[in-house]
Amino acid sequence: MDTLHFDSSDIEVTEDFLSRNYARMRIDNGTADTSRMRIRRDAMPGVTVDEIALDFDMRYSATPLWKICLCLVHEGTIDNRAFGDAEDTFGPGDMVHLTPPELPYEGRVRGARYNITMLDPELLTQVAAAAPGAARGPVRLLGHRPVSAAAARHLKRAIAHVRDEVLADPAVAAQPLVTSTATQYLAASVLAAFPNTAFTRPTATDRHDSHSATLRRAIAHIEAHAQEPLTVAEIAAASHVTVRALQYAFRRHLDTTPLAYLRQVRLAYAHDELRDAIPATATVTEIAGRWGFHHVGRFAALYREAYGRSPLHTLTGA
Repeated sequence: MDTLHFDSSDIEVTEDFLSRNYARMRIDNGTADTSRMRIRRDAMPGVTVDEIALDFDMRYSATPLWKICLCLVHEGTIDNRAFGDAEDTFGPGDMVHLTPPELPYEGRVRGARYNITMLDPELLTQVAAAAPGAARGPVRLLGHRPVSAAAARHLKRAIAHVRDEVLADPAVAAQPLVTSTATQYLAASVLAAFPNTAFTRPTATDRHDSHSATLRRAIAHIEAHAQEPLTVAEIAAASHVTVRALQYAFRRHLDTTPLAYLRQVRLAYAHDELRDAIPATATVTEIAGRWGFHHVGRFAALYREAYGRSPLHTLTGA
């Protein structure tokens, strides 16, 4: 995990910082007051989460970000022009997709405090491919407002979870399986929140490929690589089928999904490690994190459901 702090009242220094860390940008102060901007950025592979506060009205004009850029306004307002000629004003509580990755954008931030979360667009494509009926090819978001208030609330909670439960704890954020799962969860929440190009009907070829041999190849790959950050797309590629065919194979033969099966395998490996560990030199938290379970309470609940006792009981024998 990387953390970055910025605090300046120099408009030229601020413009240079924004150009280096977002997109090439021109800014100016629309008031005669202070030009102070404060930014805290936490980052993991593919995702950055920024908390930003401005003590002035800032006009901006920027080149394309080439990122999925989400904005959640806490205080103040933002006037933004993007999506071709689309203009909108965002206020406290609004969650928006600020601009398409490939388009320039401009606007004015009026003394606001807000969150900017940016993702690599490829994350959306990878996660969408895991859903039955998802279209092939890059995924595009088709609007800047969420499809419903409920979808917006879920996305806000997903961002808060990544920021407060993963990035806020260096020990958690250092676990590759945790960050991989967190980025996929965030990308899935984005797809659920905004209209997009992801979904089409499944093909006859996908149904034909969902046979037992596909399942055996997938299981072998999962068991051999369970301690690595795996995506459904990678498992499908190793099984020589599309993601949809992989999904159908798991549903047809095991009544589960590839990621749910992966979680079961990781839980089993964590169980083996807990059973064989020396209590004086190991903890449940460390072992759970190593296998992608960063929330110890949820790990304990899953473990008890699977093995009938707590992970601590397995580790200590008490």
